[in-house]
Amino acid sequence: MHQKGTVAVKIITGTLLGLFAVWFTVCLFLFNLDSPAAPASHVDAVIVLGGSSAERLPVAQRLAADAGAPVLAVSWTDTPGNLTADTLCREASFPSSSLVCFRPPGMDTRGEAEAIRKLVKSNGWSSIAVVTSSYHVPRARTLIEQCTDARVSMVASEPKLDSLQWLRRFVIETGGLLDVKLDPECGT
Repeated sequence: MHQKGTVAVKIITGTLLGLFAVWFTVCLFLFNLDSPAAPASHVDAVIVLGGSSAERLPVAQRLAADAGAPVLAVSWTDTPGNLTADTLCREASFPSSSLVCFRPPGMDTRGEAEAIRKLVKSNGWSSIAVVTSSYHVPRARTLIEQCTDARVSMVASEPKLDSLQWLRRFVIETGGLLDVKLDPECGT
């Protein structure tokens, strides 16, 4: 009887380790190694999502300059991780035809998708490039595409994370991606 219990524990342990390895591998490719490139054609606006702005904002600014995008839209959250973008928005002169700063309702990616929907509609944009961290691209793309018919090109900035931070992001983004698939935004 004891030997059967030991075999069962080994089978369960092996199965769980195998499932973890599959999940981890999928996360590695989905949230880390699959970084979309800059859009191939002109976009009406480059939008940078909030958080990690020291990493994301320079990528968005370079992209806007290189692509000749007439508008840079910046998520303004007044949160510690968004200091660089918030400072840009706080110090800018408005109205501005080349810079739009928006405050997403709820201060999360769902709120940003809703704010982007409104910006696209009110400005008549047909194509946008959205900059966010590589781990955030799949969830952000899903939400934004649920909220707009504009052509959406995602551009990944590369975060500097250690192994434990990547593992944490994998857990958060897996849950977030499941959430947006099961509970779509913008009534889709």
